[in-house]
Amino acid sequence: MKATSLFPNQVRALAAATALSTALTATSASPQLAVEKSAFGKMPDGRVVELFTLTNTRGVRVRVISHGATLIGVETPDRAGKLANITLHLDTWDAYLAGHPSLGSTIGRFANRIGNARFVIDGKTHQLTPNAKPHHIHGGANGFGKLVWDARTLKEKDGVGVEFSLTSRDGDEGYPGTLRARAIYRLNEKDELTMEYFAETDKATHVNLTNHAYWNLAGAGSGTVHEHRLTLHADRYLAIDDKKIPTGELARVKGTPLDFTKPQPIGLRIKEVGGGGYDHCYVINHRKPGALTLAARVEDPQSGRVMEVLTTQPGVQLYTANYVSEKLGAGGKFYGPHHALCLETQAFPDAPNKPEFPSSLLRPGQTYHQVTVHRFSVAR
Repeated sequence: MKATSLFPNQVRALAAATALSTALTATSASPQLAVEKSAFGKMPDGRVVELFTLTNTRGVRVRVISHGATLIGVETPDRAGKLANITLHLDTWDAYLAGHPSLGSTIGRFANRIGNARFVIDGKTHQLTPNAKPHHIHGGANGFGKLVWDARTLKEKDGVGVEFSLTSRDGDEGYPGTLRARAIYRLNEKDELTMEYFAETDKATHVNLTNHAYWNLAGAGSGTVHEHRLTLHADRYLAIDDKKIPTGELARVKGTPLDFTKPQPIGLRIKEVGGGGYDHCYVINHRKPGALTLAARVEDPQSGRVMEVLTTQPGVQLYTANYVSEKLGAGGKFYGPHHALCLETQAFPDAPNKPEFPSSLLRPGQTYHQVTVHRFSVAR
């Protein structure tokens, strides 16, 4: 075949196209350890909501936005190597702005419930917002999950991350003291997503921070998690009244539908629980209080995806999205009851009013510090 000659500009164009194709192929085949920032939306007052994308060289990707320090994406591979977003999320910023059931949000000042929306510190009663009348839940009507956090990216030897910071003024939602909080998300090369929380105050106050991610290891929008196999390293749970306020009793799980001390499908006995499904705080079997301890393991038999949860917190709230009903705009997917499970690592609900529980009180000069690790893998 006769060779075809090219003009110089054609040679340069061909070379550029070849280089671009090679670069795109390399990028696609070999993900880089990276953290990227972009605009996600705007608040009504004009403040920009930022999106941070964390990627490791194994292809795991985490996305989190500065509104509520909210997790909107965790993409991990199944046993065939196919990636899927395994945390419930909304498709657009407008959908998030309209409100949602804390999908992936950072919860504060106090996650879960405080009975009668009040507590006493040093003889003084503090009345909180009764947004779950007559009780208080998830930090109030305008808790941390609804606020815009400041943020900065982190690049480390074995991982990347984003550090969110927020100042809550004295009296916010009824809480005493100006609280300065930080929530740090890190993704490393071991496919571990670490959530680390810090807080300091200028007056005695109660603090309990967590992330309210909803997990479906088969992929968000794929249906219920009834077949997910759950193990909880917890022999006891907090007994609750009809308003889900702890009575103070640490009840045994043995012989009840709440027993996940051995791997069990989540849907096996869910109808026996009542109240629409699981919504219970488990007492983690800590060998040493405050030590990083394996609290839970979840496996989806269909995809092979596995998630282990380790934490320094004393409790973990198992919630099976009993009342979730969310329609996604662009994707058209529907999230309904039991389409996910939450494993909210936290202090015990109503700890401010239960002196027998591990204390959630933070005083000036002290630093609140808690760590939770989500470790992802695949069962072959």
